[in-house]
Amino acid sequence: MLKQSLHQKLLQKLSPQQIQLMKLIQLPTQAFEERLKQEIEENPALDTGKEEPENFEDSLANDVDYDDSGNEKIETDDINIDEYLSDDEFPSYKTQANNYSPDDEEKQVPYAAGTTFHQSLKNQLNTFRINDEQRLIAEFLVGSIDDSGYIRREVIDLVDDLAFTQNVFTTEENVEKILLNVVHKLDPIGVGARDLKECLIIQLKNKTENKSRALAINILENAFDHFVKKHYKKLLDKFNISEEELKEVNSEISRLNPKPGSSYAGNNKIAEQIVPDFTIRIIDGKLELTLNSRNAPELHVSRTYNNMLKGYQDSKEKSKSQKDAVLFIKQKLDAAKWFIDAIKQRQQTLLVTMNSIMHYQYDYFLTGDERKLKPMILKDIADKIEMDVSTVSRVANSKYVSTPYGTKLIKEFFSESMKNDQGEDVSTREIKKILENVVSEEDKRKPLTDEKLSKILKEKGYPIARRTVAKYREQLDIPVARLRKEI
Repeated sequence: MLKQSLHQKLLQKLSPQQIQLMKLIQLPTQAFEERLKQEIEENPALDTGKEEPENFEDSLANDVDYDDSGNEKIETDDINIDEYLSDDEFPSYKTQANNYSPDDEEKQVPYAAGTTFHQSLKNQLNTFRINDEQRLIAEFLVGSIDDSGYIRREVIDLVDDLAFTQNVFTTEENVEKILLNVVHKLDPIGVGARDLKECLIIQLKNKTENKSRALAINILENAFDHFVKKHYKKLLDKFNISEEELKEVNSEISRLNPKPGSSYAGNNKIAEQIVPDFTIRIIDGKLELTLNSRNAPELHVSRTYNNMLKGYQDSKEKSKSQKDAVLFIKQKLDAAKWFIDAIKQRQQTLLVTMNSIMHYQYDYFLTGDERKLKPMILKDIADKIEMDVSTVSRVANSKYVSTPYGTKLIKEFFSESMKNDQGEDVSTREIKKILENVVSEEDKRKPLTDEKLSKILKEKGYPIARRTVAKYREQLDIPVARLRKEI
């Protein structure tokens, strides 16, 4: 049986403006600048710079009627151009109480120029006496090298790809021969290796031979796993050598480059630069917070749009095309107003949030001592500024702050709490810092196990379990005790 009925529901929906604001808030400075450029390109009503728009005396405040193919009317009293224009040289949101320091000249990183890693390798092939087919194979092998300098594919797969993509039919033996006699001779030494073991051996064989290097090659070829896992006792017994000889081998291998390609490839990439969104300074013993002025662009309505609106206002006869034009202008002006309002709200949200974080961690920002970082979660800040947790998360996850102690990612100031032996809440960051210090001061011949680290932390007043120590150690990228062992 079909039945119709009415129901009432309360639903919360984000408006397009709210969505736009949320997207702007989560953008760091450089991404925000790109978004700003995109908006200016898409909306001709937006213009940037210090140009002062030309205002006309009478804004479109009166109703304008016209009759064109019917009794159509257009109401223009809602198009108040004064909302988009200012008589000041700077927009109002540029002259707020929190003035921006001279930050803030725009600094751009020059682009790196030069020969690429793979092009350098291909150029070196010109020094070898090889025929056309061998050159094709060698170039294909060079093209298969990743940025670390490795060929991470089986020879049989390379043979198949040569046949399908280069129309070169060859054998595994030929490819292997060119790999060993050509590619492995290229600079930097070690490129073209198929794994770490082969990479290290290639580098050792290209050095002047001596006793310790010969022993190092022997150990890598016949006991690579024991060496990597630092089973030094097994190595001493297997090769019947002294600790001093093994120490020399360890020293030889430690001087090799496990990623030969990265030393070249990394130098030819565009340098990455972090642009801090905030700056915290200590002035007369007090903290001062400023927002990077690149987050406060100067926007206004373009002069062209002013002239179009003025022409429409002065026109005595309103045509159909003029009506369509003014409606288009109104749409673009509304979009421009929404965007400028979103930027103003973004600035305010960033400042309020970071100001709250700064005062919450006041002792840390004054001293730089990580042990003074208080336990702080997103909800703590959200409650203080009376905003949603998701808004604080958007600010914290992608923004950087320049402090007297370096440029920091804001989310690093957030941490959970744990009680010490006196029942006080302490930050897990504080515990991790102490754990890091204990490991750095340990005897590397007998590194501390997680169980021993747990006992030491308990003695220092932090009663945490061995499993928790292991979790913090992994978060700090500290290997297990066996892998920290040195001779």
